[in-house]
Amino acid sequence: MTQIPLDGGLHASTMKKLNLKLIPFLMLLYMVAYIDKSNISVAALQMNADLGLTARMYGLGVGLFFLTYILLEVPSSLILTKVGARRWIARIMITWGIVAAGMSLVQTANQLYVMRLLLGAAEAGFTPGIIYYLSQWYPRSDRAKAMSFFYIGAALASVIGLPLSGAFLHLDGMAGVSGWRWLFLLEGIPAAVLGVVVLRYLPDSPQTTHWLDSAQKNWLARTIAAEQASTPISHGDAWHAAFRSRKVWLLSLFWLLQAFGTIGITLFLPLIVQSVSGQGSFVVSLMSALPFLLACVFMYFNGRHSDKTGERGMHLGAPLLGAGILLGIAVFTGNHGAAYVMLVVAVGLNWAATPVFWATTTEYLSGPAAAVSIALINSIANLAGLGLPPVMGWIKDTTQSYDYALLLVACALIAGGMLGLYLGAERARQPRPLQGALDDTKRA
Repeated sequence: MTQIPLDGGLHASTMKKLNLKLIPFLMLLYMVAYIDKSNISVAALQMNADLGLTARMYGLGVGLFFLTYILLEVPSSLILTKVGARRWIARIMITWGIVAAGMSLVQTANQLYVMRLLLGAAEAGFTPGIIYYLSQWYPRSDRAKAMSFFYIGAALASVIGLPLSGAFLHLDGMAGVSGWRWLFLLEGIPAAVLGVVVLRYLPDSPQTTHWLDSAQKNWLARTIAAEQASTPISHGDAWHAAFRSRKVWLLSLFWLLQAFGTIGITLFLPLIVQSVSGQGSFVVSLMSALPFLLACVFMYFNGRHSDKTGERGMHLGAPLLGAGILLGIAVFTGNHGAAYVMLVVAVGLNWAATPVFWATTTEYLSGPAAAVSIALINSIANLAGLGLPPVMGWIKDTTQSYDYALLLVACALIAGGMLGLYLGAERARQPRPLQGALDDTKRA
């Protein structure tokens, strides 16, 4: 077996090219995807009144997206491994762009429910597909940082998308069309356009690129292959091995608990901020964007520091613990300004664990088993999206407040933080298989 070049200069130059050629484009794709999935939270500021939706009906409409998303997540990810990331991601983007723009035609609550089901079906497999795709390009030593950049795209989608959506609401009445309809139409079109661009721009694998030289391609291919060979559930394992893995189910539980924050807070944040501040739609959208700006900062530094130190547990668990505690305190404080500041920090901390989580997960899985497991983990997490919004809407209608709903989210985040610390401690007790694989390569 040929020795893997471990030249630091080659490593650095390869990562620099990947960061320049792949990450900005993938961030853009995820920004557009996240805007189309979550812009209903801003549209609700006008849409709920136009369609006669109660908070519970709105929550049902939000949650139905996740029903088809969950059901089709694993099949979609399996298809991606068969036909290639470029073709399948392009298909996902084109179809969801059409459906997202079609949300502008909704006239009744039932039509809203149907369109949300279709949007979930169209987008299923996108996020796990991109995560799997990145795991085929980035070595473990750089994966959390790469994942942080990808998820910064989601946070930036809120930083940019929430004020942009708020601005689109001010088109209300133009050409006799409601502002929330303009919002869905104008934010759906870019996804379909980018889907066509994906077909031309996104490479299927390192070997098909024209911007990596032969030395970089060979180093990257051998490094990724050695790491995949050392994973507990490896490339050669049947995908159903992932479903029998205790570790996969623990990771799924962690991601589910974390999703209480990313899904529960995100999809209700403008409504929560409006109920507390009493401000107009554009100011509310700006206030709702600030937590995600902080999330970008937290994700970058948490992912970077985790890669640098090689430690995962504290970088997983501590942010969620902090987010849960702050959110709980925010509910009981009588000062609206202080509560808003704690909510901002809580959202940022909740997102901070995201890149570290996927780096940890892809260290444990490789090959088709990884694609299926990532989809499985993401599907289980999205159960929070299916069940939580209707529950939060019911709590709001019943109590005329979001306090108990936010306490539910806080408890989930604290439990997730404790599980993250446990997963990190369990990982620390295991041998580092990668080093053994590299040593075997060097001896050969």
